Amino acid sequence: MPVVLREARDTLVPDMDGPQGPLPPVLLALTVVTGLVDAFSYLLLGHVFVANMTGNVVFMGFALAGAPGFSTFASGVALASFAAGALAGGVTVHLARAHRGRQLLHALCVQTAFVIAALVVTLISGAPYTGGVRFALIVLLGVGLGVQNAAALALGVPDLTTTVLTRTLTGAVSDSTLARGPGSRAGRRVLSAAAMLTGAFAGALGALHVHPALPLVIAVVLLVGALTAVGLLSCGDAPWTRPSAGR
Repeated sequence: MPVVLREARDTLVPDMDGPQGPLPPVLLALTVVTGLVDAFSYLLLGHVFVANMTGNVVFMGFALAGAPGFSTFASGVALASFAAGALAGGVTVHLARAHRGRQLLHALCVQTAFVIAALVVTLISGAPYTGGVRFALIVLLGVGLGVQNAAALALGVPDLTTTVLTRTLTGAVSDSTLARGPGSRAGRRVLSAAAMLTGAFAGALGALHVHPALPLVIAVVLLVGALTAVGLLSCGDAPWTRPSAGR
């Protein structure tokens, strides 16, 4: 079996007794969530991201230059909300720093609550999402995705940050044997990009052609599934739950 396919298989169906255990497929699911919520926020909340903060900084630059369709205030609110979520996520995961399974479980509980709250707001208010509703959704989703990022950072699973793909794709090329590198782990890195693409495609398709709230519905289903799986698998003391396993 080619190395790339083997790496992809091992990411999707990992060794449960290995150093990362079930974390890779769970983090891939969260990467899909990122694509879903960013599709929702960009398309329906006025050219703003709730997970990709690099994009928001760029959008602020566009807005300051007078480019139409971009808001400095909206991007600033998204940045502040994400930072608040990262702070809350940091506190959450550090309370269980001795057990990676509980770190992720606690973070997923908080994130799921915020995304469900955003879904409720979308269903109650109805599209288009303007005024206070728009900013409430930016805050709720920004906080939720900030929590997710804090958890991914604490877990430290290589190439599965759930939001940042620039470094992942750079490594896939610069670490390759063609570049005389140590090996690109292209199988895992390509899967990460594909997960983001899948979420963005499904989110855009659902929001534009089915129902505006559909991306958040799918995101909640994925989060509840991840929460259930992590809750069941983190009860013991498997090797992957130990902090040193992620370093």
